[in-house]
Amino acid sequence: MKPFKNPDHYSEIRRLTLIGGMLDLFLGFVKVLVGYIGNSQALIADGIHSLSDLITDALVLVATKHSAQEADEGHPYGHDRIQTLVSLALAGSLGIIALVIAWDAVTRILSPESLLQPGFWPLAVAAISVVSKEGYFQYIVRHPTTATSRMLYANAWHSRSDALSSLAVIVGVGGVLAGFAWADAFAAIVVAGLLLFVAYRIGREGAEELIDSAASPVLNAKMQKTILSIEGVRDTHELRTRRMADKVLADVHIRVDPLISVSEGHRIGDEVMDTLKARFPEVGDVIVHIDPEDDIAIDVFSKLP
Repeated sequence: MKPFKNPDHYSEIRRLTLIGGMLDLFLGFVKVLVGYIGNSQALIADGIHSLSDLITDALVLVATKHSAQEADEGHPYGHDRIQTLVSLALAGSLGIIALVIAWDAVTRILSPESLLQPGFWPLAVAAISVVSKEGYFQYIVRHPTTATSRMLYANAWHSRSDALSSLAVIVGVGGVLAGFAWADAFAAIVVAGLLLFVAYRIGREGAEELIDSAASPVLNAKMQKTILSIEGVRDTHELRTRRMADKVLADVHIRVDPLISVSEGHRIGDEVMDTLKARFPEVGDVIVHIDPEDDIAIDVFSKLP
């Protein structure tokens, strides 16, 4: 097996994901069982949601393992975009599950005789799910490792979407108990809508990365300000950024004094690279081009011998 870039980081992501996986397995099984016994279509749909999160956890483990490996001859830029492929596959599967749940719920609403009549136990299980999944979400987003793992952060939001869908189940079952027979099926449609929203968000982020969308304008502005603060840098232009999984890749032109030595210009370029990496943990690689003149505003090449 290839060596990992950061074994401790990989181990911590695996530990956090396994905790979530065990929780998803337990809640998914209980929800489907109680939903079936207690006649709650919304709780069954919520249980399928939890079990789909279990698939997500497995994909995160696989992607993290392979993307954490060092760059090699066949992949000189590393394996980080394995995470992107997994995210897109996850978004697609989640969207399909949501459409199936919504279709079944709409069919039941259009056929009132097929509507289920849940009791008290689905209500209690949904409440337990809300508390446990929201608690797991809060634990993950506050963990230091999440700040450097976009995939772990996305998986945490999967857990929160599960808590929100359980909240919809509470409303649906409560509505049935209050005399609205269609409330449980309607809650299942709400759960499906939440799943579709999560699938869209994850899929959009993956697609933006594959087409090399820039990092946020705020990050770009902060990076440019940092570059200009470095001694020896007279100006900077053509700062370009793009994302690769959890990292931001950048290239930039800096203008230096034209009368300094080549080695001094190289040293300033290295300082720009090291400073950006140190100040912005999400920046993974920086390519610095050294200019002795402003090659955008001035035509320096036609004057050369």
